[in-house]
Amino acid sequence: MTFLSIVLPVYKVQGYLRQCLDSLLSQSFTDFEIVAVDDRSPDYSGEILAEYAARDPRVRVVTAPENLGLGRARNLGLEHATGEYVWFVDSDDWLTEGTLNAVAERLRETDADLLIVGWDRVHWDGRVQAGTARKSLAAAPGVFSAEQWPQVLNILHVAWNKVVRREFLLRLGFVFEAGWYEDVSFSFPVMLAAPRISTLPRTCVHYRQRRTGAITRTKGDRHFEVFDHWEHAQALATKYASPTDEVRGLLFRRMIWHFLRVLRHDERVPRESQARFFGRMSEMYKTYLPPSGYPVPARAEGLRYRMVANNSYRTLRLFDFAIGRARRSKRLLRRAAGWVKRRTRQAAGQVYYRVQLRLPVDQSLALYGAYWFRGVSCNPAAIAAKAAELAPHLRPVWVVAEPYAKAMPAGVDHVVAGTLPYYRAIARARYLVNNVNWPNRLVKRRGTTHVMTHHGTPLKKMGADQADHPAGVKDADFRAQMVRADRWDFSVTSNPFTTIAWESAYPCAHETLEVGYPRNDRLATATAADSAAARERLGIPADRRVVLYMPTHREWLPAGRRVLDTERFAEELGPDWTLLVREHYFTSPAEPASGAAVDVSDHPVVEDLYLAADVLLTDYSSAMFDFAVLDRPVVVFAPDWPVYRDVRGVYFDLLTEPPGAVSTDYAALVGLFRSGAYGDDRAAATRADFRARFCSLDDGHAAERVVRRVFLDKKQ
Repeated sequence: MTFLSIVLPVYKVQGYLRQCLDSLLSQSFTDFEIVAVDDRSPDYSGEILAEYAARDPRVRVVTAPENLGLGRARNLGLEHATGEYVWFVDSDDWLTEGTLNAVAERLRETDADLLIVGWDRVHWDGRVQAGTARKSLAAAPGVFSAEQWPQVLNILHVAWNKVVRREFLLRLGFVFEAGWYEDVSFSFPVMLAAPRISTLPRTCVHYRQRRTGAITRTKGDRHFEVFDHWEHAQALATKYASPTDEVRGLLFRRMIWHFLRVLRHDERVPRESQARFFGRMSEMYKTYLPPSGYPVPARAEGLRYRMVANNSYRTLRLFDFAIGRARRSKRLLRRAAGWVKRRTRQAAGQVYYRVQLRLPVDQSLALYGAYWFRGVSCNPAAIAAKAAELAPHLRPVWVVAEPYAKAMPAGVDHVVAGTLPYYRAIARARYLVNNVNWPNRLVKRRGTTHVMTHHGTPLKKMGADQADHPAGVKDADFRAQMVRADRWDFSVTSNPFTTIAWESAYPCAHETLEVGYPRNDRLATATAADSAAARERLGIPADRRVVLYMPTHREWLPAGRRVLDTERFAEELGPDWTLLVREHYFTSPAEPASGAAVDVSDHPVVEDLYLAADVLLTDYSSAMFDFAVLDRPVVVFAPDWPVYRDVRGVYFDLLTEPPGAVSTDYAALVGLFRSGAYGDDRAAATRADFRARFCSLDDGHAAERVVRRVFLDKKQ
């Protein structure tokens, strides 16, 4: 018999599922199975499960006949479990290293029917509330029952912090009820009925505090279901246990605490339903009040309990309002000085912007920006070109920073950032399309549409996912990042992999357009004549073989430090080759090339460089995903991969899933080119796998799909 069955209900967790599965399958303890229940998830979660099941026999996938909901999905997993113990892990959380070994040791040591483990709360912006229940878990006896240590009822009533003997569950018939708050009617009866309980006061579970997608942040009347689950919990407590007066009192207090927590949460019960919710609370108070009473909380919380007892909803509202006003007043006083300073320093442009916000939205204006207003390029440029063809009723205007204004193509309507025309445009544009975020002060007006096109398929961690890799973070204000991302109506992704990555990196309520990258349309339809024309524009002889070197940025390197000596490498290639060098736009300007290597960092259109190149040489740049559309050789030079991986954080192991030949030292890199291995059959096979994963949507029509959905409102 397997020692442990981990039941993993899966629904709309594509951005988090790999982290969860990896945390389980990388444990040193191996005597376990994962019963993953695909609850008819509409995203890529099912495909991720199939991938893991194909490569690890410990993963078994059970597909629900229909969308069951969390509770019933757990029941389905329990039916297929074979372990001595069962653990209902949530698929958006993940386990700490060594957890399964520690759990197994504790269970074997105590022979417990129920083990309650520790956890921390990991917020989407990187904040961690470590050891949330460590003190209470450590204070518990070695082995106990709820009657012997009633304080167990105060530990968070969820299923994912409890490992339960499977025979105990089956013998008593414990299952999860349908609906929200299903943990209530499971956890409390299990804790009250278990004859042998133990605890593990170490952090075992990283409990993800999701920014979006959790029921705790979903407003609606389904929160009334909490009453049904508490009624069921109270009935089962009487059926399977004989609670003492102390236990009844603590269970009652926990129930009222839970009701108040749900009611007072800003994002749960709708305002118009709160009085009715409070009325149900008061009814439950009178119904389940223990004859011997209960330990009334102190201070403000105790006053709230008395208001529930007296059905005094208006008094509660006034009480909470008064406390809230007092707290807000203190915050406002602290902010006042800073507010005055900011207001007095506002430029005339900001005042003008506020005036323009009061004027009607210009329904014909589509405003574009790229790379922090560096000019016409990338996905926004491809979308603008296609919109001119399919949506000619729109007037395109580009935002450009002052240093780049003189280089704008002739005839392109544009405004210079920081000028009055700029403020007028961003205040009144109907559509705003950018491959990076617009400035913080921009107001998302009702009736406007923001399109985030991004500017690369991510290898490195982005957005909120960077919280785990602070050493590589340039902008550590994750809350500000999410505020900017909240303005997106559409997020364009290049492939399913990117869709999944953005799910956790930017947990916001936008619509994903998984259509391919518009900027790659040109590459997908390119001909030999296009490549020849690109070479001619760059002045490269037709008989030369061309290597395009595009390294990424490394935040930890001193300014001017390079990973590859491009002049030396160009000489090693020999006279039949031309080495084009395009530095990352964050990188400090390099010394002028001496002639062996050609610096094309300032060339305005990177697609010209792709078309001119026979081979792409890169390290961790997203250029590899774009260049692969051409189905030409890609070489990865990764001498510092372990450093980049650990400092910057990555979404997959590039060295095991590369786009072509890989070298980790200079001599081997030169050997790849001298031997021709950079383009041999093995490299081609590797590239084919890479293209199948990342380039399947690049068919030349990505920009058209964006224009039809965004500007023409066509969903098919």
